[in-house]
Amino acid sequence: MPTIFVAISKTVQEWAGDVGLSKSIFKLGVSDDSAEDAVAAYNAEKFAAADDWKLVKKQKIDDGTEEALVARLAAKEKEIDPNYYPKIRGARGLFRIKPQAVGSALLVQRALAGEPDLQASAKIKPKDIADFMIRNALG
Repeated sequence: MPTIFVAISKTVQEWAGDVGLSKSIFKLGVSDDSAEDAVAAYNAEKFAAADDWKLVKKQKIDDGTEEALVARLAAKEKEIDPNYYPKIRGARGLFRIKPQAVGSALLVQRALAGEPDLQASAKIKPKDIADFMIRNALG
């Protein structure tokens, strides 16, 4: 049973902030083994020139390939083109996620659940962004 996961790297976030992308960069991945093993492999191979990847969230799924789920999320959110930036050449699945989009989605989700307090969340956490990415990738 495959596992979809979201990982984060401080090195990639700092680099993205320096080149003007945004510091809100996350990696969406799918692994047939455990997500922890996949993140360890990213660190070993220095995926996107970083060796400090950390797992934010994982979820078991029935089926799906990384290419299909990345394409589904890319239809809704901005995937970083790995061919445009030499430092991350070949690193598919990196997404720039706007915290405002996540906040809006959380607000709508709470409104549909009937929660009385509909104040916008003050701080969007990486776990909130990971939930947003996985939910949108799975459709």
